[in-house]
Amino acid sequence: MASISRRLAEWVAGLQYDQLPDAVKDRARAVLLQGLSSALIGRGLPETSVALKIMEEEGSAGPCSVLCLPVKLARGDAAFLNAEMMLAGSKWDTFRMVTHPGCAVLPAALAAAESTGASGSTFVTGVVAGYEVMLRMASDFVPTVMSRGFHAGPVFGIFGAAVAAARIMGLDADRIHGTLAQCVNLASGNLEGARGGGRAVREGAAVRNALLAVALGRQGGRSADSLFEGPAGFYHAYAGSCDGRLAYSFTGELSAPLERIAQGLGEEWKILETILRIYSTPGYNIGHIDVTAELCRRDGIRAGDVERVECLVNWLETQYPSPAFPSRRTDISPGRERPNYYAAYAILTGGFPVTKDVQHGFGEPDPEGLQEMMSRVTVIPTQDRPLFAPRVTIVTWDGVTHTLQGSGREFLFTFHELASKLAPLGGIVAIGDNGFSRLVDGCARIDEAPDITTLLSLLR
Repeated sequence: MASISRRLAEWVAGLQYDQLPDAVKDRARAVLLQGLSSALIGRGLPETSVALKIMEEEGSAGPCSVLCLPVKLARGDAAFLNAEMMLAGSKWDTFRMVTHPGCAVLPAALAAAESTGASGSTFVTGVVAGYEVMLRMASDFVPTVMSRGFHAGPVFGIFGAAVAAARIMGLDADRIHGTLAQCVNLASGNLEGARGGGRAVREGAAVRNALLAVALGRQGGRSADSLFEGPAGFYHAYAGSCDGRLAYSFTGELSAPLERIAQGLGEEWKILETILRIYSTPGYNIGHIDVTAELCRRDGIRAGDVERVECLVNWLETQYPSPAFPSRRTDISPGRERPNYYAAYAILTGGFPVTKDVQHGFGEPDPEGLQEMMSRVTVIPTQDRPLFAPRVTIVTWDGVTHTLQGSGREFLFTFHELASKLAPLGGIVAIGDNGFSRLVDGCARIDEAPDITTLLSLLR
């Protein structure tokens, strides 16, 4: 049997737009809108300003647009800056809690499409290919990779970014295989700096390295077939085993045969599992908003009725970034940017504003009584809950117990559902409501576009 890399490369090289199911095309448009919305928010934030200053100091003018700004840079530099801008905006998509594929795949795909004049349908095909390879590689291995001190986002993000760019640029299977080989050499990302309060470069660096890997892969030359599953290959280095043994998993299963990575290509679509985070907060908080709000609506619960709240969650959500060295225990004490805060907010207001960002300190003020309500919320870790699917129980003062279980699928929006959810952003971004509506329409019609220049112009 061909190696994992060879099978992935053959599939990517042969993938055609017409082979994509309608649901997959719809999700590709949705993640595009999600990423560009995040860039609009991140445009004026400090992280973007720092990245722009670095690129200006390097003086790397080129053919590729910086999102939301009248600046053009070399391909890798524009992709780096656009990734940093998307990350700053905090409207990420999420897969398996700590990977954010859009922040890696989209900047690389945009740079490749603009620099080659690729059509919108080619762009969409490249985005889907990048998502599929990245998410299949990451799927079972995220907690184990994190437990070894690596950050799974950039470690796997480089593969998604490189595959998207390689497919858009028309590389053949041998050169895509060579690109994947270079990604193994260039993958990186560590947790300790962020655990110590610093800011670690993440998807931005992964994207820049991904485009270097594509440039190297285009030159051809021999690459080892066993670069993933070999005794000294990628999974041995980053997961500690080349036979699929796991240190941790979201489900409790501690084995994940590597053969699964390339199984079902073109039949099972991982992009459909990406969570679209409409709230600017870590993914482990988002379910507490919608599940708690829906429980209150369903049972007519008002804030004054609530005696106490219990939220059962997947245990790995409470020990970020990894149970091997947790720096953020969300089950010990209530606080802002923790599930208690978001569940209490939902009880008091019936939801949470998509225009509010607690970390960056902008948006609507907190409602009165939030701190006191937070003290009534207890977070309980368990191995029995799926990711982002809390089971919320509210006990009211009359002794009645009300319970609602999340499914983990509450944030798997269609494109039009997402556009409706994000519509309030038009009131806070620089392009305004009309501009945001045009951007939504541009993303909806990206498949029909002769190139992506019109879409990029809508952001300025």
